[in-house]
Amino acid sequence: MNKLNKSIFIIPFLILGCKPSVLDETRFLQRINSLDMNIFSNEGNKVLTINSPDTSYDKENLTFNLKKTTIRIFEDNKTKYIINSDESKLYDNNQIIELTRNVELKTIDKDDDILLTDKFIWNIEESNYLLLGNVKFENKTIILSAYKATLDSGNIIEFYNPVKYIIKDRNNDTSYEINSQNAYYNMKTNTVRFGSKDKRVRTRMYF
Repeated sequence: MNKLNKSIFIIPFLILGCKPSVLDETRFLQRINSLDMNIFSNEGNKVLTINSPDTSYDKENLTFNLKKTTIRIFEDNKTKYIINSDESKLYDNNQIIELTRNVELKTIDKDDDILLTDKFIWNIEESNYLLLGNVKFENKTIILSAYKATLDSGNIIEFYNPVKYIIKDRNNDTSYEINSQNAYYNMKTNTVRFGSKDKRVRTRMYF
């Protein structure tokens, strides 16, 4: 999304859409009661919405600092992911979103899928998401965890070495555990593929 489009969509919204508003304004910090922001693509499609009941705008660094953030990411004008976090910030000309503290991502079409992490970073112009620190994916049958992971537009989560993989039994207890190098989980097909630097090492599991 280029700078011109951001000026069109973001600035008017801050004037009209932020609930009435400014509680306190200092030289560099402007506090906002509640923030409801929409960001669109060049083609006019909604890319995401950002909601926060407690927001401040750092005018010196051109950064929004948000508390109790809820972000909805859209694909084909439908909600694809919902992300909640205790804190977040939007910076670099409203291009980078960084969520921290109790970050939780859910897929809208699979209620039992949940992805947790300490930090979630997304460049809005790119389709990949970076997750850092205590990354954990869990559903009714498996748990995958690592320190670092990426999520792409095809709903593939790549977990980076070292990876811990747990299969649950019917009582939701651990029945099988694997330690591996990289692992790839496809949220559409519910399959896990394990890999390593040695391209000959490949394992695929279905559920």
